Amino acid sequence: MDIEQKIEALLFWKGESISRKKLSEVLEVDIQEINDAIEKLKENFQNRGIVVMEKENEIMLGTAPELSELFEKIQKEELNKELSKASLETLSIVLYKNGASRAEIDYIRGVNSSFILRNLAIRGLVEKVIDDTDNRKYIYKPTFELLSFMGVKNIQELSDFTNINDVVEKTAQEFAKQENNEEAQ
Repeated sequence: MDIEQKIEALLFWKGESISRKKLSEVLEVDIQEINDAIEKLKENFQNRGIVVMEKENEIMLGTAPELSELFEKIQKEELNKELSKASLETLSIVLYKNGASRAEIDYIRGVNSSFILRNLAIRGLVEKVIDDTDNRKYIYKPTFELLSFMGVKNIQELSDFTNINDVVEKTAQEFAKQENNEEAQ
């Protein structure tokens, strides 16, 4: 597989932006090769539904602007539907952890949660904020609108908060240990 295909697969899998430098490190090639592959990828996506989006040195996959009306129509339908079991599960993790990274949520659920988190953010139930402990990471936190809708003044008022929070924290600690072990190797 060539570098262009690997970049496409990584961007699709990640579901969020990634720096050219990180791509260079992961694929073990120099920045110029990354830049050339990104340009080829852009050319291949011309007149297609997918585009390569850029912001500073970050890139990600996005949808063609011409499709915005189609997405608005679908989005209106989605916002009027009830939350799915997967959405409720994800929302519970965000609530009881009072903020969690996408990687933590994915680890706890055992599946990729990017699409669900985006839908919850669109509905105004969660917000993506920079992590206080590491400004290179983002965490998803419950919004004031969600707390207001649930009729709670703060997270600790959620039913059985202490017990559920302990379980979620233990799982998050297991995730952190696993992540640290992988980085050490």
